[in-house]
Amino acid sequence: MASVPSLASSVEQRLSDALVSALPEAGAADPLLRRSDRADFQANGILALAKKAKANPRELATTVVEAIPTGDLIKEIEVSGPGFLNITVSDEAIIRTLAARAADDRLGVPLSPSAGTTVIDYAQPNVAKEMHVGHLRSAVIGAAMVEILEFTGEKVVRRHHIGDWGTQFGMLIQYLLEHPHELDHKGGEGEVSGEEAMSNLNRLYKASRALFDSDEEFKTRARARVVDLQAGDPETLALWQRFVDESKIYFYSVFNKLDMDIQDADVVGESGYNDMLAETCKLLEESGVAVRSNGALCVFFDEYKGPDGNPTPLIVQKSDGGFGYAATDLSAIRDRVGNLKADTLIYVVDARQGLHFKMVFETARRAGWLNEGTKAVQLAFGTVLGADGKPFKTREGETVRLVDLLDEAVERAASVVREKAQDLTEEEIAERGAQVGIGAVKYADLSTSAARDYKFDLDQMVSLNGDTSVYLQYAYARIQSILRKAGEARPAAHPELELAASERALGLHLDGFGELIAEAAQDYAPHKLAAYLYQLASLYTTFYAECPVLKAATPEQVENRLFLCDLTARTLNKGMSLLGIRTPEKL
Repeated sequence: MASVPSLASSVEQRLSDALVSALPEAGAADPLLRRSDRADFQANGILALAKKAKANPRELATTVVEAIPTGDLIKEIEVSGPGFLNITVSDEAIIRTLAARAADDRLGVPLSPSAGTTVIDYAQPNVAKEMHVGHLRSAVIGAAMVEILEFTGEKVVRRHHIGDWGTQFGMLIQYLLEHPHELDHKGGEGEVSGEEAMSNLNRLYKASRALFDSDEEFKTRARARVVDLQAGDPETLALWQRFVDESKIYFYSVFNKLDMDIQDADVVGESGYNDMLAETCKLLEESGVAVRSNGALCVFFDEYKGPDGNPTPLIVQKSDGGFGYAATDLSAIRDRVGNLKADTLIYVVDARQGLHFKMVFETARRAGWLNEGTKAVQLAFGTVLGADGKPFKTREGETVRLVDLLDEAVERAASVVREKAQDLTEEEIAERGAQVGIGAVKYADLSTSAARDYKFDLDQMVSLNGDTSVYLQYAYARIQSILRKAGEARPAAHPELELAASERALGLHLDGFGELIAEAAQDYAPHKLAAYLYQLASLYTTFYAECPVLKAATPEQVENRLFLCDLTARTLNKGMSLLGIRTPEKL
C-alpha cells in the first residue's frame, strides 16, 4: 500500500518552495491553494505574505512565478488581479498521478498519521419497543462514520447503548411471571422471525400496561418487581433476559434489512453499567463535582438556566436513591476512556438531547474522566420530516414503523429496476430492489448535513435523476457495462495523450478523493463524502456524453478512457461502501 500525494499537495509544495526562495526571511508560507473555475487551481497566499513583508503583491507574485519550473507538473502559471496565481497542471501529471492511485488497493488514500481509538455510540433501540423512523438516522449516520474512520486507520469500537433497564421492566416482568407463555413462539424453538418477536412483545406490553393502569394490586406487585430487578434477584433477571433476547431477534432483523452488521459483543445497554453507578455517584460527591440538593445528587452549571432563571441541574441520583440517565452516561464515559482506552467518544444522538450531553461532558471534564487527551462529541442529527415538512407520522398521527418504511422503499425500487432491467431474472430484480431501495433511504439521510432536518420523499429518493443513490448506482452499473463490452481492449493509462476538458475535470476530481476522506473523517461529516460522489457521477456523465470510450479515435485513447472509467467505478464503489450502500454490477 502506497499513499499517493495529490496534485494539489504537489503543486502546494512547489509554491511553498518558491515563496521561501523569493522571501527567505518570511519562513514557511501557506500558498492558500484551492480549486478554481479560472484554472485548475488558484493560490491566494501571496497577498497575506506581501502584507507581512510590506512588499507589492503583484511584483512578489511575478518573482514567485519566475522561480517555478513548468513542464512535468505545472503546465502554466499566471499572475491575476492584485497577486493571485492561476495554475494549470499538465495532462501528463493528471494521468500519472491517477495511474499511481489505480495501482493501489486503497486508491492511494493515506492512513491518518494521528489515528487513535474512537468509541462510536449509535443505533440505540429500546428493549420491548418497536423501532420507528426516529431510529433511522442514528443507525445510518453512525454506521457510515464507523466505516469512514476505520478506512483512515482509526481503531473504532462500536457501542449500541440500548434501552434495556428502567421501571417499565417491573410491569413487563411481573406480567410475564403471571402469564408465563406470552413470549412462547408458535413454531416451538425453531427460527423466529423479527415480526413474530415484535408481535409477542407488543401484545405483552399492551396487556401489561392495561393491567397496570386498571389494577392497583398488580401495580403494587409490579413496583416491587422493579426493586427485585435492581437488587439482582435471579428469577427476575432471568425473565428480564428473555425480554432482551426476544428484542434482539427483532432488532437484528431490522438491522439486517438495513444491510447493517450489528454484533452481539457491541450491544452494551444501560444495564451494562449498573455495577458502576454507585461508585460514579460516590466519586462525584467526594470530589465536590456533584452536591446534594433536596436529597438528589446534582451537578450545577451557571450557564444553563431554566425558564424560571434558576440553574438547570444534571440529576445523577434521584432523591429516592434511583439513578438517572446521567449516572449511566457518566459511567459509560468512565468505562470507554478507562477500560477501552478511547481518545475520542462520538455520540450519534438526536439534537434535542444536546443540553443533556453538554452537561454530561462538562461533568466528566470536571471529574477528570475527560481530559486534554480525550474528547467527547455529540454528532447531533435533525428530524426526519414528511413531505409536508412536519415530523413524519402515519395518517392516524402515529410514529411510522421503520420496517414499513424500508419495505416500501424496497418495493418502489424494485419497480424502478424492473422498468430498466434488460436481462435480469425476477430473483435478480428482487435483490437489486433491496440494494437500490435501502441505498436510497441511506443516501437521502447521509447526503443531508446530520444537523439539518430532511424530508422523507420516496418518489425523489428512488429517482434516476438528481442527487440520489440510484443516480450513483446507475453511473457505476453503466461503467461496468462499458468494461464488459470492451472486448480485447483493457484500461491502461497513457500520460502522453492530450486530454479533453471533461476528461481533465473528471481526473482532477478523482484525484481529490483522499483529501475528501480525511476531511469527512475529521469533521464527522458523511454528507461531504456523499456530495463528492454525486459530483463524481455528474462529471462522469458529462465525460460519457462528450468523449466516446469504445469508439475513441485511437487504441491508446480507448485504453486511456477505459482507465478513467475503471478508476471512476472503483472510487464510486469504495465511497459508496463507506456510506453502507451497495453498487450492483447491473441495473
